[in-house]
Amino acid sequence: MTTLWLIGIGTGNPDHVTGEAIKALNGADLILIPRKGSTKSDLAEVRELILSRVLTAPVSIAGYDVPQRADQDDYLGAVNDWHDAIAQVWADTIATHRPNARNVALMVWGDPSLYDSTLRIAARLPGLSVKVVPGITSLQALTAAHAIPLNTLAAPVTITTGRQLRDHGWPEGATTLAVMLDKGGAFTTLPPDTEIWWGAYVGMPEETLINGPLAQVSDHILATRARLRDEHGWIMDIYLLRRGGDV
Repeated sequence: MTTLWLIGIGTGNPDHVTGEAIKALNGADLILIPRKGSTKSDLAEVRELILSRVLTAPVSIAGYDVPQRADQDDYLGAVNDWHDAIAQVWADTIATHRPNARNVALMVWGDPSLYDSTLRIAARLPGLSVKVVPGITSLQALTAAHAIPLNTLAAPVTITTGRQLRDHGWPEGATTLAVMLDKGGAFTTLPPDTEIWWGAYVGMPEETLINGPLAQVSDHILATRARLRDEHGWIMDIYLLRRGGDV
């Protein structure tokens, strides 16, 4: 049986790739690299840079084009169809390049277990067993960049998405919110005294950080985010929110 290794590479900083990840990449028969169009070509280039630094012997590498998700009202239906299409592309790419591969590796940007569907896509391929190699998470990179703890004293942390924050507001009983997958500006619905720690391209040379009460920095974050997206053709950002002066 083929084993699919899902290898976390965190935010893309080659220095954050763990020794376990390096061992798994060198043990692969085939490494898959997604291509997301010319405007996001540097996403593939970062993966290629990592491989150039960590591979100690030749390993077959195959690029594949990521299918586009349909823009439709049925969000979950569109996502499920998209995941089916990605799984089929993985299977076709493996069959084309190394049909008898025992170990196939896929470098996963971000957090493979947190608001990421790579594991769900892999589950659509019953002929594969799956192993996960964790990396530096985006939350770790964000709190380290701002030099803050993730939680306040003896308090929990709620992890949510921009869509959930925009549609449902601040979760009842939450003290600290970690917000992922925000297309931009979900925090504008919150009270202006809410503190935000925002970061884009965290851990990478392009890293950009902004912190302060929303009343002071909200517009600055939105403008900075738009500028960075225009400059790079893509953006990955994440932020932490706290209310009421909690520490």
